[in-house]
Amino acid sequence: MNLASFIIYCFIVTFTPGPTNIVILSTVHNFGVKKAMDYTYGATVAFGALLTISAMLNTALITVIPKTLMVMQIIGSIYMLYLAYQIYKMDSSDSTGNKAGSFISGFLMQFLNPKVVLFTMTVIPNFILPYYTTVIALTISTLVITIIGFLAFTTWVLFGAIFKSFLQKHEKIVNVIMALFLVYAAIMIWM
Repeated sequence: MNLASFIIYCFIVTFTPGPTNIVILSTVHNFGVKKAMDYTYGATVAFGALLTISAMLNTALITVIPKTLMVMQIIGSIYMLYLAYQIYKMDSSDSTGNKAGSFISGFLMQFLNPKVVLFTMTVIPNFILPYYTTVIALTISTLVITIIGFLAFTTWVLFGAIFKSFLQKHEKIVNVIMALFLVYAAIMIWM
């Protein structure tokens, strides 16, 4: 397993702006850190649940249909390239409306967030299952990815104002760097 590609992919997808991170940022500004943390806890629990579902589903699919892994790697690589393009052309001035920060709203948002659903359904078959298939390895991987997600969410809570001004000031440079890292991760799946 290419650990660098795995870590880069997890950090880029979880730390870059998406619906969850934007709602967290907005919640911090409008309702404070406590409400944003309530939302973050819900988002983290759902993120872990989606990763667990993905690990079980993908393991079952690979057992029944061995060629599924290759298909998921192709889908995952294409998704990473799509994310790279989206990050490259991202405009931070387009923000979403705020929703009240609560555990339940954070939890439900993850199941409706296409970025999270696609990430959780592709990260396991692309980076973990080609090398590790034991329950322990899948559990540890799911926990590591969930912790990375929690770190990303809390980073947006704690440093949201700093990130917002930094992203606005250096938006294009940050987007290009993040997009290039995603392209690298997509290419490394096939090496």
